[in-house]
Amino acid sequence: MDFYARVAEIAGGAMVRLRRMSEPKEAVFGTSPEIPKARKQGIMTLKMPTAQGWAPGQTPKVAEGLKVNRFAENLAHPRWIEVLPNGDVLVAEATGRTTEPETFLDRARQATMRRAKAIGDSANRITLWRDADGDGVAEERHVFTENQNQPFGMALQDGTFYIGNTDGILAYDYADGATQLTGEGRRLVEFKPDGHWTRSLLLSPDGTRLYAGVGSLSNIGDEGMEAEEGRACIWELDLASGAARIFAGGLRNAVGMAWEPVTGKLWTVVNERDGLGDETPPDYLTSVQDGGFYGWPYSYWDRIVDDRVPQDAAKVAGSIRPDYALGGHTASLGLCWMPEGTLPGFGAGMVIGQHGSWNRSVLSGYRMIFVPFEDGRPVGAPRDILSGFLSEDESVSYGRPVGVAIGPDGKSLLMADDVGDVIWRVTGA
Repeated sequence: MDFYARVAEIAGGAMVRLRRMSEPKEAVFGTSPEIPKARKQGIMTLKMPTAQGWAPGQTPKVAEGLKVNRFAENLAHPRWIEVLPNGDVLVAEATGRTTEPETFLDRARQATMRRAKAIGDSANRITLWRDADGDGVAEERHVFTENQNQPFGMALQDGTFYIGNTDGILAYDYADGATQLTGEGRRLVEFKPDGHWTRSLLLSPDGTRLYAGVGSLSNIGDEGMEAEEGRACIWELDLASGAARIFAGGLRNAVGMAWEPVTGKLWTVVNERDGLGDETPPDYLTSVQDGGFYGWPYSYWDRIVDDRVPQDAAKVAGSIRPDYALGGHTASLGLCWMPEGTLPGFGAGMVIGQHGSWNRSVLSGYRMIFVPFEDGRPVGAPRDILSGFLSEDESVSYGRPVGVAIGPDGKSLLMADDVGDVIWRVTGA
C-alpha cells in the first residue's frame, strides 16, 4: 500500500467511525423515501474495500431457487454487456483513468480508488464470447475491437455497430456472425471526455434513434456550469438524419437505460452527488421525460435545494421528482428490463447492478437487485439476486457488479463483475 493510500486509510477510518455514530442505519429505498437532512461533510468520507477477486470455486451468493456460474472469466475490468441476435455476447473492457492530482485529498482519493481497482490502465477493447454448445459457458473468445477510447455502451442496428467511447459515438459496418470489426469507425457525435466517463447506449424500440448517457464532469458543477454543457444528461441521436440533441438533463450520472414495455417509457439509473451524508441523497431509478430536468446540480429528489451550489430558482421549480430511491451512494450502474418468466420466483421488473459505495461510513450496494413493476411502475422493496461481493468485515471485495443483460436463451441473466473479472450467469436452479 502506498503512502497516500495508507494515510487515506488511517484518516478515513477515524472519519468513518465518527460518522457511523450519526448516520442512519437503514438504506433509503422505494417510491416515498425519508431522506435524512443534509450534513455537509467538508472532507469527503473515503471508505472502499481492497479488491481481492474470487478464489477458485468461489461464487457470489445467489437468491433461493437460482444458481450462478461463470459464463466467461479472465477479463480485464469488464464493464458492459451487449447480447447480439445470434447469441454472441460482447463485453466492453475499460476502466477510469488517473489524472494529475491537484490536492492531497485528490491523491488520497486516487490511491483509495487504485487499491479498489476502480482506476488504472484501461484495456480499451471489446471482446466477443461465444457459447457454441449452449451449456452456459463461453468456449470461444475473440477480440471484437481494440484501441478504443474507454468503450462502454454498444448497440447493433441494420448492419451498423455503435460504440459509446468516452469522447463520442462511433459507427462501424458489421456482418452477421462476424467475430471482429473491420474498417474505420465513423464518428457520429462528440462528447466531452473524462469526469464520469461512461457512455451507455440504447436503441429506441423501432431502431430509429440512439440514446446515450453522459455523466457530469464534477460532483456539483465545481468547475462552473460552462464546463458541464452537454453533460449530466441523456442525448438522443436520430440515426437517419444524424441530428443529435439533449433529450433530458439534470441527471448527474445516468448510466444504465432500459425500456419499460407497458408504458413504452425510457428508464435510467442515476448516481447522485457526494458530500451530504451516507443516505443523502439516494441514487435513483426513474422514468425519463423528453425535455425533462431532474435537478442536478441545484437540487435533488423533490426540489431539495443543495445550498453549496449557486442557485437557479426556475430550474429547481421545474425539476422532476425521480420515481424510486436506490439507497445512498450505491453506484447503481447496470440496468435491464427482465420479462415475466425469465427467472423462477421473480416477476417482471428492472434488474440493477449496484457497483457499490466508496464514500460513506457504512458500505452500500455491491449487489445485483431486482425491482418489481406493476402497470409500468416500480412497486415494493428490491430483492437481491446476487450478493456476497464483500467480506464480512467489509475490508475486501471479491467482485463489483456493473452491467446486466438478459442472456441469449432468454432464461438467464448475465452480469459483468469488474473486480472479479468475470461475467456471471444466473439461471433457475
